[in-house]
Amino acid sequence: MFKPSSLISHPPLLITLISLFSVFVTSSQPLDSIARSYVHLVLSLGKHDPDLVDAYYGPSVTSMQPPKDTIGRLRHEYLRKQLIALHARADFVQGTKLKFDDESRVMFDAVAPTYSEAHFAALLKELEAALPGKEPLLDRLEGFRTRFLIPRDKLDTVFAAAIAECRRRTREHIAISSEESFAVEFVTGKPWSGYNWYQGNSRSIIQVNVDLPITIDRAVDLAAHEGYPGHHVYNALLEQHLVREKQWMEFSVYMLFSPQSLIAEGSANYGIEVVLPDADRIAFEEKVLFPLAGLDPKTAEQYYSIQSITAKLAFAQNEAARGYLNGTIDRTKAMHWLTTYALMSLPRAEQRTRFIERYRSYVINYNYGQELVKTYVESNGGTSDNPDRRWEVFKDLLSSPRLPSGLMKN
Repeated sequence: MFKPSSLISHPPLLITLISLFSVFVTSSQPLDSIARSYVHLVLSLGKHDPDLVDAYYGPSVTSMQPPKDTIGRLRHEYLRKQLIALHARADFVQGTKLKFDDESRVMFDAVAPTYSEAHFAALLKELEAALPGKEPLLDRLEGFRTRFLIPRDKLDTVFAAAIAECRRRTREHIAISSEESFAVEFVTGKPWSGYNWYQGNSRSIIQVNVDLPITIDRAVDLAAHEGYPGHHVYNALLEQHLVREKQWMEFSVYMLFSPQSLIAEGSANYGIEVVLPDADRIAFEEKVLFPLAGLDPKTAEQYYSIQSITAKLAFAQNEAARGYLNGTIDRTKAMHWLTTYALMSLPRAEQRTRFIERYRSYVINYNYGQELVKTYVESNGGTSDNPDRRWEVFKDLLSSPRLPSGLMKN
């Protein structure tokens, strides 16, 4: 684990970072030159911040002038915002802590909306009606969920089937390398439920955390989010179109604490409904996944009707993180908020709190990111009744240097 003071003994890194940003905003120096310096700085800071570099797969590339078209302008603004985020993360490593919304603004180019307790209380009433009983609502929900757990010895089989279906559907709409692949590993002791480690050359290692029991919905969720058409496809398309074809070296490194992550997480979450819309998903799970997991296919519709309500509670995680990181609530109260309004079991709330402590305002990238991507795709004609257009807009988003603030303008 890095120490907050670890950069104090490396002033050249900070001086170079500040100088690079000054050069970027005040000169017409070719973007390729700045991009190479940007990659070097991200990798250098990554030596002191082990969570920063999510992936790096770029060999040296030759320099070229950026095109003076729309995508060239997108690239310029993207690199500017990435540098702002890199500067903010360097400050963080030195010990500077920002308020939740201020941090997400400079690191992820977005500020998630704030919701009151009354907002979540109303959603809980909706769930109360769907799961009647005398026990506390969380106990009722946990009891319901236990009926839909994937047995540990069936995880491999169920996940393999989910991955195969998501891959098949994605490849019908997005051309990716015939040699692309990823390996799945089951791990423990992590603050997250799943992680994609992109290796370059259209290959990934996807890790699934089995610390806690895994419900049947997580098979498709993780297959789509981490794989197809989520992180694996996103990284492969950036590598293919921006690094290899355009030789934009800045895309050979993925800086986790940056606007890129909101696009990555938001598109990965939204990609779940793109690749398997509700009706298709239930039909597939009834026919394939429920039987493979040893579950009753007749209960699939009931399970997903409850899931559709609990999904609305996702923003409760932001409020727990906002209060905890701003210092208005302590760790115990943050966990209480997660069990009360996000309806997480105590072990899951503890895992999520560890995630918040490590990744901080990153939590907005999942729910608010999904909301922004969904709105962007649908406002550009990619509605549920026009699936071909939805795939077209979605693919363009994954293949270009888009920013969260840019999505809000469309």
